[in-house]
Amino acid sequence: MKIVQDRKDQFAEIVTMIQHTRSEVVRLANASLIDLYWRVGRYISDKISVSEWGNGVVKQLADYIERNSPEVKGFSDKNLWRMKQFYETYKDADEKLSALLRQISWTNNLIINE
Repeated sequence: MKIVQDRKDQFAEIVTMIQHTRSEVVRLANASLIDLYWRVGRYISDKISVSEWGNGVVKQLADYIERNSPEVKGFSDKNLWRMKQFYETYKDADEKLSALLRQISWTNNLIINE
């Protein structure tokens, strides 16, 4: 079946819309995850800073998440410590930097933070 050029252009426009929306969804999901990691890191940091939690509690938290929400991935004790480190590294940063950090991937944030 032959598609006339006008239709090809129209179809290509729709494919472009689909690709753009997919990219936007990934960007928004990434920003939401980074925000979640920031909040989890802040929570852990706050608990440890007031001596309410000791270091072993983070491992207990990771085990609790794994046991009670096995479908949730990425919250090992190692990753929870990284979230805390991420928060503590940038908690005093200005709002522009904070907004920028939410636009890049978690992997890139980890690389910057090393």
